[in-house]
Amino acid sequence: MLGGYAHKLAKIDLTAGSVTYEVPKQDDLEKYVGARGLGVKYVYDNGPKVDPLSPDNLLCFMNGPLSGTAAKMSGRLCVVTKSPLTGGVTDAHMGGWSAAKLKWAGFDGLLVKGASKHPVYLLVKDGAVTINDASSLWGLSVHETCAALQKKHGEDADVMAIGQAGENLVRFANWGNNDERYAGRGGTGAVGGSKKLKAIVVLGKRENQPRPANPEAWKEADKQASATINDPKNVTAPKKGGLSLYGTNVLMNITNVIGALPAHNGKNTSMPGAENISGETIRETRLVKDNTCHACPVACKKMVEVEINGKKIRFESYEYESAWALGAHQGNVDRDWVGYAIYLCNLYGMDTIEAGNAIAVLMEATEKNYVSAADGMKWGEKEGQAKMLEMIAMRRGIGDKLAEGPARFAQGIGHPELALTVKGQAIPAYDPRGLKGMGIAYATSNRGACHLRAYTPASEILGVPVKTDPLAWEGKGKLTKLFQDVSAFTDSLDLCKFSQFAEGPEVYAAQFSAYTGKTVTVEDILLAGERIYNLERHYNNLAGHREGSDSLPKRFTHEPSDSGGSKGQVCELDKMLEEYYADRGWVNGVVPQAKLAQLGIVSGSAADD
Repeated sequence: MLGGYAHKLAKIDLTAGSVTYEVPKQDDLEKYVGARGLGVKYVYDNGPKVDPLSPDNLLCFMNGPLSGTAAKMSGRLCVVTKSPLTGGVTDAHMGGWSAAKLKWAGFDGLLVKGASKHPVYLLVKDGAVTINDASSLWGLSVHETCAALQKKHGEDADVMAIGQAGENLVRFANWGNNDERYAGRGGTGAVGGSKKLKAIVVLGKRENQPRPANPEAWKEADKQASATINDPKNVTAPKKGGLSLYGTNVLMNITNVIGALPAHNGKNTSMPGAENISGETIRETRLVKDNTCHACPVACKKMVEVEINGKKIRFESYEYESAWALGAHQGNVDRDWVGYAIYLCNLYGMDTIEAGNAIAVLMEATEKNYVSAADGMKWGEKEGQAKMLEMIAMRRGIGDKLAEGPARFAQGIGHPELALTVKGQAIPAYDPRGLKGMGIAYATSNRGACHLRAYTPASEILGVPVKTDPLAWEGKGKLTKLFQDVSAFTDSLDLCKFSQFAEGPEVYAAQFSAYTGKTVTVEDILLAGERIYNLERHYNNLAGHREGSDSLPKRFTHEPSDSGGSKGQVCELDKMLEEYYADRGWVNGVVPQAKLAQLGIVSGSAADD
């Protein structure tokens, strides 16, 4: 048996109130690795035609072969399902200790199907899962739920929970844990709410941590990984770079200067005063302490304290994407009110990026008189933003329509062009007029607009693995495919995305080989990543995302940038798509049968079903 794995899955049927156990197939582990890849395989096997909010949808909580081990930056847990936001497959990752404790409790994953008649939570302990009544927890926030269940099961219990947004089926609701880490995107929390699954409590003992299959080889692999993460000569090394000091919000000032910070719903490409909500300013004025996740020396998470109407509020974390979506994107650079908005999204359990985009659409719609003054909001509103976030979470007033996501809201008011979305999911904090690689990465992302499928700013801003011109489109199709395949593999290990700023496929191969005992090469890693990415795309093709789905909002392709280093630029998506499809072997966004067969995903006529 391969090392690193628990070699056990729990299959929970909430309709029947039953739990069964099985061993994951060796062939699945070798092809799809774990976490994201293995979860996608199970969602694919469950079928692409299910209604995301029906009992038939499958909700997977997965870790990888390196989760819960001594591997650096291995504290990620993956939630995989069919998204109620996009209608395609989605995966979302959270940090903290959830993945490690799930592995220590004896599981590679929890596969949840069906729907309970009343609220329930799962208790995972000593290799067993039980279903417990959660009626008294229904209506509580993520924070309140985690606190209540830790009080009941002890401080060592790891708790993952949905808030009111998940209960009310907000299409971008998420899962959060007691360490304030969130599986943010795609609406996984709404799927939990549809199943009346309020929380998961995990009690895992560190002494159950898996040991490497090849201890000597592991020492060398771990030494390699540590050297790259801590390399003092590498400005992008996570431990030595801005991530440790300022967290992800180290990017606010950088993207603002180069004209790649969408502001006022993308009407502008930079925002005056954005430095007020930057990582540097937050560290100087609002930082309480640096926190970290399992086996991570970087500590990019920042506990901060803001003050609203005389009340001090502490939370984690003042992330770049969140500060942008609830700040510059809405014309707001008040660091306390932006922080409070992040806190409220965390409290209710909903994606900060999607929530911020939804309100930005409402603000532009108000400016253009597409909605009534009674329902509308002006740019930069602070108290109004806080009230609107509550209305979204509780589905009250116009918040009920915004809870459907910015794409559906904009369509509903007759102006779909206002929604900066791809496949139904809103963009994160990078304008593809100033970072061309993000344009092709957004368009071809399998989970909708996303920076984490292929983080091209690593190359365009940081020079990893090579420096490329952010305003040049040539070569970005090939670069994006490479990043997508590597990320699919690391998301399946499951290692933090920031490990890619230092480690490369060679180091990943050494770590995987030493821990599992199965020797793999760089070519094997890239093939596995390619297989996972193509399986996701094939699922989405079968679910309805077919020819022409890889698009961008016309704001990015037809309206030139107005400011910063990108002034006058548009995103040349069509040229990059041509290069990308040629490298992928796809036909206008659809995976052909020959490609599926080549990768061992399906055989024969199954590819056309």
